[in-house]
Formats: sequence, C-alpha cells, structure tokens
Amino acid sequence: MSGSTTSQGFAFQREQFQQIIEDTLAIARDLGASDAGAEVSEGAGLSVSVRKGELENVERNRDKSLGVTVYLGQQRGNASTSDFSRQALEQTVRAAYDIARYTAADPAAGLPDEADLVTPEEAARDLDLFHPWALDADTALALARRCEDAAFATHKWITNSEGAGVSAQQSHFWAGNSRGFRGGYASSRHSYSVAPIASKGRQMERDAWYSTQRDAMDLAAPEAVGRYAAERALARLNGRQVPTGEVPVLFENTLASGLIGSLVGALSGGSLYRRASFLLDSIGQPVLAGHLDIDEDPFIVGGKASAPFDDEGVRVHRRRVVDAGVIQGYYLSSYSARKLGLRTTGHAGGAQNMRLSSRRTQPGDHLDEMLRKLHRGLFVTELMGQGVNGVTGDYSRGAAGYWVENGRIVHPVHEVTIAGNLKQMLRDIVAVGADGYTSGARTTGSVLIERMKLAGQ
Repeated sequence: MSGSTTSQGFAFQREQFQQIIEDTLAIARDLGASDAGAEVSEGAGLSVSVRKGELENVERNRDKSLGVTVYLGQQRGNASTSDFSRQALEQTVRAAYDIARYTAADPAAGLPDEADLVTPEEAARDLDLFHPWALDADTALALARRCEDAAFATHKWITNSEGAGVSAQQSHFWAGNSRGFRGGYASSRHSYSVAPIASKGRQMERDAWYSTQRDAMDLAAPEAVGRYAAERALARLNGRQVPTGEVPVLFENTLASGLIGSLVGALSGGSLYRRASFLLDSIGQPVLAGHLDIDEDPFIVGGKASAPFDDEGVRVHRRRVVDAGVIQGYYLSSYSARKLGLRTTGHAGGAQNMRLSSRRTQPGDHLDEMLRKLHRGLFVTELMGQGVNGVTGDYSRGAAGYWVENGRIVHPVHEVTIAGNLKQMLRDIVAVGADGYTSGARTTGSVLIERMKLAGQ
C-alpha cells in the first residue's frame, strides 16, 4: 500500500498512522510502562440490499480505532479510543496504565519475544490484499437487482426472495510495540449474495449463494450467482425424510471446511491450556485418516487469510499441520504458548490459508465422482444448530441435503440429524474431492465420511 491512502477512500494516510503509533508508545514509555503495544485502524465500506427489486437498505460505514496495551512487568491493561487527538492519546494510554496497575500479575503476560517478531523486510511483504472498489450506491443497486432478477428468471417456481446484496469493504492499519515491531497494510473484501425462495403448491424452500473476493474484478457475474442460488432452491423441492440408521455421509465442499474449523479449535492454545479440547497432547499422534494432509500457507498472493505477520507482529510460516493423518503442530499465540510452556506458532488471530488434501484424490474426483464413491447414503448441503462439543468431540447437527442410491441423487432430504464423534469422524474420512472450495481461511473439497448416525423417521 502506498503512503498516500486518502485517494483510495481512506481519511488517513499511512504516515499519520505511523506517527500516532510512535506518539502512543512514547507516552506509555514516559509514564513508566515496561512494555507497550498499539494498533490504529480505519475501515470504510458500502452495503446495498434489495428485495423483489425494491431497494431495502443503503448502509455506509466508516470507523476508526486506536487500541493500546500497557505492561507493568507482568501486569497488563488495555484501553481504546476513536479520538486521535493528542489529549485522547494521553488519556487512553493513562487508562491502560491505570488498569495494569490494579490487575494481578500473570506469568504468561507480555509482548512476544523479540526473536519471534518479524523483521521490517518481512513485515513489508506485499501479498496483494488491497483492491479498492469505487462503488457508488446506484451501481451497487443495479448489481444487486441483476443478481436477484437472474434468480427469478431461472424458473417460474422462484416466486419470492429474502433479498440480494452487494458489499464493498476496505480497511488499513498500522501497529507497533516497544520491542521494535512496526507493520501494517491495507486489505479489501467485496461480495454479491442472494437468497431466493422456490414454491410449488404448499412446498416452499429457500437457498442462497454468494461470491466474495478481495478484488471485485474476480467476483462471479451477478447473474451466475443468482441462477445458481435459484437452482439450489429448486433442487430442494419435494424433500422427504429417510429412515434412521448408520450411513455414509458426504459433506458438500461448502460445509466440509467446518470439520477443519473444529479441528483448528481443538488444536488452538486457548482450548489446550484450559484442558477444554478433545485433542489434548496430540502432537505426533494419528488423529486423521492416514491419507490426509493439511498444509498452511500465509503467503498466498491475494489469499483470503494471507498475512505477512500475525496479530502480535509475530513471524508466520508455511507449514504442514497434519502429515499422513499425524498432528504436527498447534495454533498458538505468545500468551497461550507460554501457558503451555511452548513457543508461539504465529497464530494470534487464527489460522492462515489451510488446505485439506488426500493422497487418494484424483484430478477427476469432482462432485459426480464423489457421489459415486458415496454410492448409498446422505449428501449434506446444509447444517443447522451448533451441536459440536469441543471438549468431548461429540457432534450432532440438524441437516438437509439429498439421498443417494447407486451413486446418483434420488430425492431431497430434510428434517434429519447426523451424529458422531469428531475423533472417529476424522479417522473415518475415506475421500476428499477435487472440487476445492475456499471458505475464509480454509480450503477443501467435498469430504466423504465412512459412517455416521442418521436420525430420520
């Protein structure tokens, strides 16, 4: 990002943010803080929504914030402000200092070790994360209508809509601490979305689809988003229940990333040091099926979860998290690493561009082939509820999707529950599709689990 950001839709330039950080850290030092860290940020955006062609909302957002953390030894205090005046900076640092004075010492508290911080050269790495979209409300309205109109034009049974939306968001920040870290960058995220409703007689089904990218030029055409959402809603008509039993279950690629999310949660420092994870002491242990690997790459150019450093300014790394089913590493911040007697992995702020892959996957293993591998069972395209217990691994979710016989979809399925335990589910993954889909920080194809409990009729 260039130094001048006002021409890119921001009110503040990078140089202004850099000066705010230097001033803030100097105030903390003068007060007597043993260490301090600060981050200043600004965000701006436009969101427009329509329903049945009529404008529903136009929302503009612009916000700014400065967060300060002050340490007095191992006593820690936080404060924040949206006022960037000198007086406000002094008041905010003083507030954080006073909180630290009256906070009990925590042996794990403190800034990252200097050896773990990125160098200035590493911090300046350009990952192509910022593509501002000069979108005005009229253009956004037209795009949202095109998206919804395409859904309605797909079939006469698309009779209603929960609406369509267009969003353009961008932000930038600068951060620093008293141990020498300085860094920041701008990022953007833009999207189209639509949720059509299909009706046939007394039946009514809804579905939705969206496209989200850092660069608006990479978004799917609004017509394509609308048509696909409509096709998904239409396909759910004539749904029925299926008998209770144990069957193979194929998770659509859009949902399969949730399984990786549960794994990350169980391997994260907060869960581990609280002993609230079903994967305690799992380094070096076979947790997933032996044909599975998970790789992480924070340096993917334009990636949805790319970053040159983590939220603490700690160096990030490409790494293999799971190798042939065996856990190779945790997700640790400086604080959680100290609680565990380990070293930070550069994951303050979460995972970065993870990809689940199977050594069995062939280039042609797209959805039709994955349905053939499922043969007879449930293809899940929607999950409901929050029935995942991170402590025990117990898994129970409401589900909808399609019943499959002889590798072909027979009819839609609704009002069922699928259940199992993540420890067994991860070991029972028999195939991962070549139909890779990226949801946030996670990329995976459809995932076939050998057997789960299904509660139906």
